Amino acid sequence: MDDQLAALEAEVERRAAQVKTPGDLETLRTDILGRKGGRLSQVMAGLGKVPKEERAEFGRRANETKARIEARFAQAELRLGDAELERSLSQRFDLTFPGIPPRRGSLHILRQTLDDVAAFFRKRGFAIVFGPEVESEYYNFEAMNIPADHPARDAMDTFYLASGGLLRTHTSPMQVRAMEEYPPPIAILVPGRAYRRDALDARHAFAFHQFEGLQIDRGITFGHLKGFVSDLCRTLYGNERRTRFRPSYFQFTEPSAEVDVSCPVCDGSGCRTCGGSGWLEMGGSGMVHPHVLKSAGYDPEIYTGWAFGLGIERIAMVRNGVDDIRLFTENDPAFLEQFA
Repeated sequence: MDDQLAALEAEVERRAAQVKTPGDLETLRTDILGRKGGRLSQVMAGLGKVPKEERAEFGRRANETKARIEARFAQAELRLGDAELERSLSQRFDLTFPGIPPRRGSLHILRQTLDDVAAFFRKRGFAIVFGPEVESEYYNFEAMNIPADHPARDAMDTFYLASGGLLRTHTSPMQVRAMEEYPPPIAILVPGRAYRRDALDARHAFAFHQFEGLQIDRGITFGHLKGFVSDLCRTLYGNERRTRFRPSYFQFTEPSAEVDVSCPVCDGSGCRTCGGSGWLEMGGSGMVHPHVLKSAGYDPEIYTGWAFGLGIERIAMVRNGVDDIRLFTENDPAFLEQFA
């Protein structure tokens, strides 16, 4: 059996010197040292046939042989590594050839949309203010003329917290907060996130972004509101866009109206995007309710004002032809890179 060990070692030395690739070396290693079916293992399996008094010596010789074989493999691995390094160092590169440009980040499409909205308001002298996302029932509902028995206050629609507060359902609470802090006249933009217990689908989300516009002064009329919102829609969607105001009802405005913009896909002729109506609903608007003015300490006999709220996601969807609101929060690079 000593002859078998010597022959195996000689074979490994010869074959290891001839291998050309790491794959060939690994194949040889498995053939010789594999735990199942390896040729050295097969020789060791014959230990039981060796006379008892010679087994210890044979085991020692086998271990020494295995160590030398492993050393041969290590040498062959170093040889192949050195050869690969030599090949790579001998390669010539054209340093003037343009490289692959690195991937660059950009503002999220929702932030880009909000920046456009903010720029519009800033040019018209509006201050930008922010409010808390965790609100009290007073500012979220009562100060906005939403009584305790109103459906909007139901736990099925609002995220109530164990602390007694809630996640605001709109950005409107900042109307009263701002009026409490600043005397009239007042003109503010309130951007932020709002929360409602809506089922997540292509058009609805339980967390979304809004912005609130508010202007209060002497002599403010619904005509000022229509002119301002129409100008905003033309700025965001193009000068060819038309707006319309549909009578509606909101607890915190009187009179109230839904704001629609002519569909940019079909230009008002009717398509799948607008459901054949030629119009897309953008948000709510109206004249600030006298009860809201009183809640903030403003005299409704002297001051009037308008307010409206639009969804940032809805604006981004219309402007960019996005048909699923979930794409804005899934953060798929393939989607976001379109707006870089």
